[in-house]
Amino acid sequence: MPNNTHDTIIIGGGVMGCATAYYLLKFDPRLNVAILEMDPTYEKASTPLSDGNTRIQFNIKENIQMSQYGLEVLARFAEEMEVDGVKPDPAFRQQGNLFVLDEASVEESRAGWELQTSLGGLVYWLTPDDVRREYPLYNLKDCAAGTLGVQDGTMSPMAVLDGYRKKSDSMGAKYIQAEAIEILKEGNQVSGVKLASGEILNSNIVMNAAGAWAPRVAKSVGVELPIAPTKRQVTIVETSYHGEGVLPALFLPSGLYVIHEGEGLFMVGKSFSDDCIGYDDFRWEKNVFEERIWSELVEYIPSFDRLKILRGWAGLYEVNTLDGNAILGESSQVKGLFFANGFSGHGFQQAHAVGRYIAELMLGKTPTLDLSIFSPQRILENKPVFESKRKII
Repeated sequence: MPNNTHDTIIIGGGVMGCATAYYLLKFDPRLNVAILEMDPTYEKASTPLSDGNTRIQFNIKENIQMSQYGLEVLARFAEEMEVDGVKPDPAFRQQGNLFVLDEASVEESRAGWELQTSLGGLVYWLTPDDVRREYPLYNLKDCAAGTLGVQDGTMSPMAVLDGYRKKSDSMGAKYIQAEAIEILKEGNQVSGVKLASGEILNSNIVMNAAGAWAPRVAKSVGVELPIAPTKRQVTIVETSYHGEGVLPALFLPSGLYVIHEGEGLFMVGKSFSDDCIGYDDFRWEKNVFEERIWSELVEYIPSFDRLKILRGWAGLYEVNTLDGNAILGESSQVKGLFFANGFSGHGFQQAHAVGRYIAELMLGKTPTLDLSIFSPQRILENKPVFESKRKII
């Protein structure tokens, strides 16, 4: 087989692309798999800029099941991704996710909680008194109830990415530093990828795993994806809190979230309707925290009226403007073109299940977990699949 011909080309070397390569080679070690990554430092990639959270608490069955499979993988991740005696440590800290529910969200959240528990998720329904016990810093503003997912937690996104990347490399994947500028086709069949260097790589199967850059990649072959590359930032603050253990990650009805990192350190973030859309702004803006977040934070956690702003960072969400859920599977417009896009902030935690699913589809296998609800066909038919009437993260 010529060097420029591959069984599969994956555009994007983040966690989604590397997980898919791992599963492809796990299913068939003979495959020639190429992963194209334009920046191997991952300076602007969404995986390392993620907050690294995972949760069972979704309202769609398939989203819950993807998270549950992710927990299975994480439990054996170090052993499965071992290369030359080195085991990656995802540093998975299951401190739990605590969602505060206001009166408007109780009914829908109870239905979601019932679904989560029916599928075996360890999620507990909390009264306001229970919430206070779990999170004594919070003053119960807007709290009608709460849900606590004790399997949920945070981890190192880069450790997970490195684990998949190094393992897939050891299995034979070809990791190529290159920018894909055009997907090529003959008729309605994918035929390869053109690189910024002018080189052409040939393949009848191409995966778009380009994250926030996915719509650019898709448009090169005439496919429109409803994805907005949206800037989101988080801020690390130091407080006077020095309680024992690590508090659950706290998600408030307004969209504000607070993740305890241990000791007095907390990660704070919130999205806004006027967040910047584009590829050029990766600045962490301290004034956004000071002017738009801090006063609201104090309304919920009064003791945070005095804190030290340490640092922060900004990255891009690939926001699916149709319904906020993933776009998964083969294009109905271009045969051999596969999507794993539009995760809208929960892609990192779904990479394990998505990588397996896309690999199974590429190889013509019956999927272990049917994720056809997220088919790209719904984009063409304008049939959104909404996770929630409200935004929970």
